[in-house]
Parts: sequence; structure tokens; C-alpha cells
Amino acid sequence: MADRADRPGEGGGPDEPGAPPPPRPLDAIDQDILRMLQADGRASIRSVAERVHVSRANAYARINRLVEDGVIRGFGARVDHERAGHGTSAYITLKIVQNSWRTVRAQLRQLPGASHIALVGGDFDVLLLVHTPDNRALRELVLSRLQAIPEVLSTRTLLVFETEDLEPQG
Repeated sequence: MADRADRPGEGGGPDEPGAPPPPRPLDAIDQDILRMLQADGRASIRSVAERVHVSRANAYARINRLVEDGVIRGFGARVDHERAGHGTSAYITLKIVQNSWRTVRAQLRQLPGASHIALVGGDFDVLLLVHTPDNRALRELVLSRLQAIPEVLSTRTLLVFETEDLEPQG
């Protein structure tokens, strides 16, 4: 999959239908708000305002702008997949048919346990992170689901032994 940058829309960039407009520049207060919300997505507007030294109305408006601009894509919980019943995690690399990214991405989104999908450059085209209950479920996902996608030319599975989410530095 060479020359992705030369093909409009292949990278899921701003020319793709439904993509938000380019975000406005972020100042130091916006950056502080982002760090705070990454560390605690449940922080109140009041606590955000106090920590970054702005009014509650200003903090509220800034957070809304960050959401509207697509800088903040949503708020969610960080899950311990093992405790949630998905004790096996793996990164799976895929080589795919040239110009099939959108088709493959749509099918990967439907996979049970798919958690992250990236179009990349290098020796393979796609990097997929999955969480499954066990190795048997992982095997089934790779052999029966992934390799059944016609545009997938090959896969390589990298079993994850341990992970650590890095906290934002600020």
C-alpha cells in the first residue's frame, strides 16, 4: 500500500466525508484542560475552571469548543480488559489489497473485541488491537473472521503479555 498520501481520503483525513473542519489552535489553557480531562474525564466544570484559573463559563465554553472541533472525541472509562473477562489481548498486523482500506476498516469495526484500528506505513498496512476472552477465541477471530475477509492478504498475531496505560504528563 504505497503512496497513501497521494490518494485523497485513504488516510481518513479532513477530505473524507463527514470529517470535522480543521481545529482552531490550542492555547496553554486548552492544553491544561485536555491534560486534566485525560487524567479524570469525570472532573467537574468547577474543578477544571479552578485548576486552570478561568471562570466556569469560560471552562464550559472551552470544553464545548474542544468537543465541537473534534479535539475531544468523547468521554469514557479506561477498562481493565482482564478483569472485564477478556484475558487475552493481541496486536494483529494485516497486509491488505491496495485501495481497500475503507472496506477493510468497515469490516474490522464489526469484529468482537476490536479496540483499535490503524492504517500504517511499513511492512504491513493495518495494525489491529483485539481483546478476547481466551486464546481459543483469539484463534477463532483470526482464522475464521479476519482471514475470511477477501481483501486481507495476510495476518500476523502478536500476543500481548502485559500492558500499561501511560498517564498524561503535565
